[in-house]
Amino acid sequence: MKNKKATVLGAQNKSKAPLIIASVALVLLIGGAVAYIGLGNTNTVSATASHSTPGASAATHVSYPVSQFSDGKARHFEYKASDGTTVKYFILKSSDGIIRAAFDACDVCWPAGKGYYQEGDHMVCRNCGRRFASVLVNEVKGGCNPAPLTRTVQGDQLVLQVEDILLGRQYFNFSGKA
Repeated sequence: MKNKKATVLGAQNKSKAPLIIASVALVLLIGGAVAYIGLGNTNTVSATASHSTPGASAATHVSYPVSQFSDGKARHFEYKASDGTTVKYFILKSSDGIIRAAFDACDVCWPAGKGYYQEGDHMVCRNCGRRFASVLVNEVKGGCNPAPLTRTVQGDQLVLQVEDILLGRQYFNFSGKA
């Protein structure tokens, strides 16, 4: 009788192990999915300014490796101005192979403070829903088009001048908003 009971209980213990492993795997899978969905389409990263000359008192440019944009996905960044305004912008490699940059705002919808997200080969306004082909980012300005941000490629680096980034403060100063 004890042998039979031990055999039955042993079988029950063995059958719980795969159930426990499957439960843990399911929890990890759900947690990963929730974390991924929580990130949404934005890869917000604070920009670190680089000094153009050693010993300079103020940062003059921000640079990123060109390879960071090779997958064609828009990356969203922020630059904190000395007045406390956070200027938001995105960079992407468009379908024609050009790396483009624009403020995460436009002349029309900027007061909503919602910016853009990427859907396939388009940037989409989170406020009005208008879609803009990637090849037109940084080419067409005005209206609801993403406001262009001047950029240059120097060797293997994409370079943004801090003075150009700061021109976008107008799109992110919400102090006068009701």
